[in-house]
Amino acid sequence: MQDPRRILVTGGSGFLGSHLCDRLLARGDEVVVADNLFTGRRRNIEHLIGHKRFEFMRHDVTFPLYVEVDEIYNLACPASPIHYQHDPVQTTKTSVHGAINMLGLAKRLRARIFQASTAEVDGDPTMHPRRGGYWGNVNPIGIRSCYDEGKRCAETLFFDYHRQHNLQIKVARMFNTYGPRMHPNDGRVVSNFIVQALKGEDITIFGDGAQTRSFCYVDDLIDGFLKLMDSPPEITGPINLGNPNEFRIIELAQAVIDLTGSRSKIVARPLPHDDPRQRQPDISKAKELLDWAPTIQLNEGLKKTIAYFDDLLRDAPAAPAGETVRELQARVAGAGR
Repeated sequence: MQDPRRILVTGGSGFLGSHLCDRLLARGDEVVVADNLFTGRRRNIEHLIGHKRFEFMRHDVTFPLYVEVDEIYNLACPASPIHYQHDPVQTTKTSVHGAINMLGLAKRLRARIFQASTAEVDGDPTMHPRRGGYWGNVNPIGIRSCYDEGKRCAETLFFDYHRQHNLQIKVARMFNTYGPRMHPNDGRVVSNFIVQALKGEDITIFGDGAQTRSFCYVDDLIDGFLKLMDSPPEITGPINLGNPNEFRIIELAQAVIDLTGSRSKIVARPLPHDDPRQRQPDISKAKELLDWAPTIQLNEGLKKTIAYFDDLLRDAPAAPAGETVRELQARVAGAGR
């Protein structure tokens, strides 16, 4: 059993960050959260306020931060197209300036630092499934590039700090993740489908729904985070963390309809620009080096996520007549601030 650590989590009031905070506190660590609440929500961490080993700071990582910690988890960045395309310049700055500031802090403190990177660094992959060392097939000037290229640059900075300053780094490439505390207005496929089904509205798919994704439940992903951070110094990553079970989008839509008992119909819309055709991780490196693999299957995770959104929508203020799903999601998001 290792001694408790003081740990900084940037983006700690977000979907993933709040679950990470729960796990760190549960094992006895002290947690400091830095979050500007652009996509993070107070609701996600309100149960932690007042905990003797928890501290929250409203802070934007594009500005330097001076705290004393043993480890840093850098999760801060809007991660859904709706949010990161809202202010693409700021999105890139969050990834790049945020990485520079957190790496500078880690260098000063000689602290181990974790980067929450993404499968999006690979763009629209030609390798399927994707190994951790894949270099990608990317569009550097597309509407998704503010996020994709920002994360690519952050990885570059992490490995340059590792080589130049002998900094202990851990880089995880995450694939599609879902679960309770997802932002209700993030436009992601799981949250969209669930909210639409619970409202009894048409479920919107883009294209013919044949594009594939691999969905990892949040508890499994956080297990991967912790195992990677606690691994020996020579294990730097990037390591794929995701569920290798692959599903077509239309299969996900039908699963949500079945599990909610909804009468929603599936309707098609034009495919967005630069939308990847497939997403499936090769997690052989995570299995070999971390002894990690996801254990929660899609139906089990969807049931827990549907229950969360059902409660969330019940707690929302009464809906105006004729309210759309997008308007509902925005209202629920505002209520959870």
